[in-house]
Amino acid sequence: MPKVTYVATAGDERAVDATAGESVMVAAVKNGVPGIIAECGGNASCATCHVWVREEFLALVGEPGDIEEDLLDMAVSERRDGSRLSCQIPVTPELDGLTVDIPPVQP
Repeated sequence: MPKVTYVATAGDERAVDATAGESVMVAAVKNGVPGIIAECGGNASCATCHVWVREEFLALVGEPGDIEEDLLDMAVSERRDGSRLSCQIPVTPELDGLTVDIPPVQP
């Protein structure tokens, strides 16, 4: 099982086992990770699962699609190079060890 680590603003880390094929958001919600609100349930319509992907994983997670880009542009208070909606990142075996930072406030 791939592991995904979520890092809160205060630096607290939470590593969870994720199932390949589920999203980084689903793994967070299933494991009660604080800060991932996921209001729309993974439908890419709310941006309340915004994360900052660490630089070493950017190439592996790929670029955001058009709808995700729009949500990140309009709804996210602090957009960074690694900004992604965690609902749009499918977990794969290659992402084992993925680390994402959770913004202090979701939209």
